[in-house]
Amino acid sequence: MKLIGPFKQVVTLANLPLRGKLSDEQLEIITDGGIVVDNNTIQKVGNFEALKNENPTIEIEQLDGEQIVLPAFVDSHTHICFGGNRANDFAMRNAGKTYLEIAESGGGIWSSVQHTRNASEDELLRTLLERIHFLVELGITTIEVKSGYGLDVQNELKMLRIIKKAQQETRATLVPTCLSAHLKPRDFEGSNPEYLDYILTQILPKVKEENLASRVDIFIEKSAFQPEESKAFLLKAKDLGFEITVHADQFTPGSSRIAIEVGAKSADHLEATIDEDIQFLAESNTVATALPGASLGLGEKFTPARKLLDAGAIVAIASDWNPGSAPMGNLITQASILATFQKLTTAEVLAGMTFRAAFALNLEDRGILEAGKKADFVTFKTNNFQNVLYNQGSVKAEHIYIDGNIVD
Repeated sequence: MKLIGPFKQVVTLANLPLRGKLSDEQLEIITDGGIVVDNNTIQKVGNFEALKNENPTIEIEQLDGEQIVLPAFVDSHTHICFGGNRANDFAMRNAGKTYLEIAESGGGIWSSVQHTRNASEDELLRTLLERIHFLVELGITTIEVKSGYGLDVQNELKMLRIIKKAQQETRATLVPTCLSAHLKPRDFEGSNPEYLDYILTQILPKVKEENLASRVDIFIEKSAFQPEESKAFLLKAKDLGFEITVHADQFTPGSSRIAIEVGAKSADHLEATIDEDIQFLAESNTVATALPGASLGLGEKFTPARKLLDAGAIVAIASDWNPGSAPMGNLITQASILATFQKLTTAEVLAGMTFRAAFALNLEDRGILEAGKKADFVTFKTNNFQNVLYNQGSVKAEHIYIDGNIVD
């Protein structure tokens, strides 16, 4: 057992509701605080000197200078296992080219599929670990990672096996998700429903057999899979024992309703969600996940996070880091910008990147600094926790703790 501190401010995020709007006045802030850790778990949070006096023989991990501490962040939606680069897509999009024109010139998701298929396992593992390291340095210790750039049995399994191998080489928690239903690959001879049946009969049984993922995702959109065929696919995936998440309402509305109807853990994107469907999300336990990185990468409007929170929805914020629409990867910067445009309180943003995002991954053991939670937290060398979002990602994390120990 050890006592870590003292911290100028401990922002616990304790006693906050899972859903709905939050005011900054609801934040519990312990000044001159400390955290007692034992067996990878937080034992107690409180005033540093008081904790020290309660446990005169406790090991002290003394910190230098003024630091604040927050629960470690959770990135609940990423595509960081991929090969290649789509910088040319970004340049073409900014020059006014349409999605179809970019795809016809060799860009788009299919470009990433080809690069990922052609990449060696060593190359994919190396670049995946580099991206994980980047996220951990931001203070993100739980990271969802999707497949979806393989789109056949061999290459989807290759991606998921690499994600599993990466978990053995990082202390961060990786949450793999099978996104074989990203789009129908060009080399598949058959219809959309036939490809979805191919996933259900040929890919998912092997994913389950090798314990490569417990979650399934699908991109419901005009350019990918249509609502009714997607709903049928998701219900069958649930019958196979998979949790569900959905790429919903990115360009056209309606698919968030399907996510709710099938009991998805989250509906992600939602840039095109209409007011009527906001209410459906608010009345469900499906997390509404905003992906501001995609809005910034594509020059599209942001998820209506303010309306969702006001209606009582569970709102998470994730990076959507991918080689095409969201290449930045910096969740803190993206969330700070989203807050500016959607008028989100600091409490709402922090909750959206911690315990609310963890709930979207079915992980309720983290994201709050309180007794019994996983001892993942991040410190910043500042005397005011507001500076983390105020500086929009330019205040770098000082120490990242996973299971109560500093990540080297």
